[in-house]
Amino acid sequence: MREIIKMIVVLTVLSCFSGGLLAAIRGGTKDKIENQQLEFVKGPAIRNILKGSSNDPIVDRFKIKDGDVERSFFVGIFDGKANTVAFESFGKGFGGDIGIMVGVNINDDKIVNMGVTTHSETPGVGSKAKSEPKLSNRFKGLDLVQSFKVKPDGGQIDAISGATVTSRGVCGGVTEAGSVYKRLKPQVIEKMKKFS
Repeated sequence: MREIIKMIVVLTVLSCFSGGLLAAIRGGTKDKIENQQLEFVKGPAIRNILKGSSNDPIVDRFKIKDGDVERSFFVGIFDGKANTVAFESFGKGFGGDIGIMVGVNINDDKIVNMGVTTHSETPGVGSKAKSEPKLSNRFKGLDLVQSFKVKPDGGQIDAISGATVTSRGVCGGVTEAGSVYKRLKPQVIEKMKKFS
């Protein structure tokens, strides 16, 4: 009986030590992981969307709590004015979630540009949503606060040939971005003031 109690105590101590060590490592690398994701996963889309801005949108960013989610907003300064912001939302594609980065001018609520950040779509077919600018160009200049659908569903967006489900996912992600923007716009405008 004494041996069993000794073994339980030793296993408990080792488990607590291991758990504490893993928590410390996670806490110590959290910022590095976020910076790597910003630079190499989301960064290319952000920089493309906010091309021509006089600032570095990866550096000039802020976060807003949206229910259980903390959303990151990337600021674009054009002609000395912080009037453009990019942020991420998600749509449901053929292979899973599609990360959509949407840039919007806060003065007129028009989409500046959009891009795909992450996806699990079929290579050479659905993956064209990220690699080819044709789909993202179809959203430029449209009002963000509306519902987007592909033409086969009665909408205004031409689907990528052979990747209608992916195109629907992108439209769903941009529509979701519009909902997020509409809900958080007062907070976004307030946070943008410090960049002007």
